[in-house]
Amino acid sequence: MMAEVLFEKRGHVAVFTLNRPKARNAVNAALSAQMEKHLDAFEADDELWVGIITSGSPGKAFSAGADLKEVSAGRSIESANGGFAGVVRYNRKKPLIAAVDGPALAGGLEIVLACDLIVASSRSRFGVPEVKRSLIPGAGGVFRLPRRLPRNVALEMVLTGDPISASRAEDLGFVNVLVDDPRDVITAAHTLAGRIVANAPIAVRLGLQLVNDSTLASDDENWGYSTQAFRTLMKTEDYYEGPKAFVEKRAPRWTGKMKPKL
Repeated sequence: MMAEVLFEKRGHVAVFTLNRPKARNAVNAALSAQMEKHLDAFEADDELWVGIITSGSPGKAFSAGADLKEVSAGRSIESANGGFAGVVRYNRKKPLIAAVDGPALAGGLEIVLACDLIVASSRSRFGVPEVKRSLIPGAGGVFRLPRRLPRNVALEMVLTGDPISASRAEDLGFVNVLVDDPRDVITAAHTLAGRIVANAPIAVRLGLQLVNDSTLASDDENWGYSTQAFRTLMKTEDYYEGPKAFVEKRAPRWTGKMKPKL
């Protein structure tokens, strides 16, 4: 049986590859279950610090969204904890990068929105065409899209169902890295991941958590989150390694571990 999601480790980086080429990576129950299982392994592995979600069908589709054959047959396509595609409701602590080459539409865009950063080729498109079939985005798109784009642009996409180009997405700050040659997408994603793993992993995770929490919280709540995060960071080996490496004029040696209790 062919794996619906491929999982690979490259140093501190995990790569998740959507692998249903004949179905344009449409999401079925098996894909969702396998993605959730791989995310569990990713989160549990102290040596994996950043993940990349990409497609095994370059140019054709990042993901076409839900497998409508499964949906029309009345079968659930969600996983137990991660929901659609095993990722949109997954409660994780480590950053994910979406490496997109081709259309990311409907549920495909919602997978992208479940990631933290986006690398895309210039031939990619992003859209939520559900209204054209009397539907609405049901896997987080209606509330995540206006957090990542100006409200009016998000509304335009949701109400018209029309996609935006990768170049417009970059202009709007939605895409972090845009590449002209589609063959460079995964390389650019690894380069971005490399810039992240060069840093202390626990600090990265706490920074990600604070940015996500601050989006929905008040200033008073955010001060509390920030203070607690700093207290946690002070209990790590890396908190002391960073300044020490600076003083000794050498590259830091991150461990990603808490200080042993005396």
